Amino acid sequence: MFFQIKSYLQFLWHSKNEHAVHSPFVFNLLTKCFYDKKTKPEYVVLKEYRNSLLENKNTIEVTDFGAGSRVFKSNTRAINKIAKNAGISRKRAELLSRITNYFQPSSVLEIGTSLGLATSALATGNPKASIITLEGCPETAKIAQNQFKQFGLTTINSLVTEFNDYLSNLQISPSNFQLIYFDGNHSKKATLEYFELLLPTITNETVWIFDDIHWSKEMEETWEIIKNHPKVTVSIDTFQWGLVFFRYEQPKQHFVIRT
Repeated sequence: MFFQIKSYLQFLWHSKNEHAVHSPFVFNLLTKCFYDKKTKPEYVVLKEYRNSLLENKNTIEVTDFGAGSRVFKSNTRAINKIAKNAGISRKRAELLSRITNYFQPSSVLEIGTSLGLATSALATGNPKASIITLEGCPETAKIAQNQFKQFGLTTINSLVTEFNDYLSNLQISPSNFQLIYFDGNHSKKATLEYFELLLPTITNETVWIFDDIHWSKEMEETWEIIKNHPKVTVSIDTFQWGLVFFRYEQPKQHFVIRT
C-alpha cells in the first residue's frame, strides 16, 4: 500500500491535462473521449451489470494464477466481494467504454475476464466489435458467461484457457485484435511474454491497454520496458492504466495524464 501511495504522489507531480499536450492525436483523445462528461446510454447497462453482481452473495471456488498462467492458489469467495474488490471500478468501466467507442475496433482481445465487468464495457463501447475474452478460472468464467447472456452481450466469445497457451497457439494475422486489454496477470514475466507474443498482430491503428501499471515495483519496471520498446510510439500513463500506440507517423512521445 505504501508503494502505491508513493507512486501516486509521483504521478500527481508529473501528470498534466489536455492544456499541456501538443500532440493533436492525444489532444483529441483527451478532449473527445477521456474528458467527455456527457451521460451515455451504455452507462445504464454497465450499472445494471455491476449491480446484479454486487447483489449476488453466492460463493464460488476461485483459482488464481501465477506467472505463466500456472495455478497459484484456490479459495472460496463471494461473487459480490469479487465484484466489489477485484473488478474494474465504475469510473474506469465508463472510460473503457468511451475508449472503445472512440476507436471503434472491430476485433478486441481481453486477457483476464474475471466477472466480465471490463468485458461489458468493451462490448457496450462498440456493439459491433467481435470480442474474445480469456479466463483461466472456470467458475469465474461461468458467472461472466451467464452475465453476458442475461444482458444480451452476444458479440463476446468467452474462452476458459491458460493465457500463455492461447497466445502461443494463436494464428497471427495483421487484422487480429485492434484493441487489447491486458488484465490477466500482474507479473513482469507474464506481462512481457504476452506483449512479445502479440507484437506480430500490431497495425498502425492498434490500441493496447495495460491495467495496474503502478501496482508494484515489478509492474512499474514492466511498464518502463513496454513504453520504451522501439515499436511503441505513443504511450499514456493514467496511473491505473498504461495505453500504448504504434502509429508510425508519430514521433515517440510519453504522456502522464490525469483522468
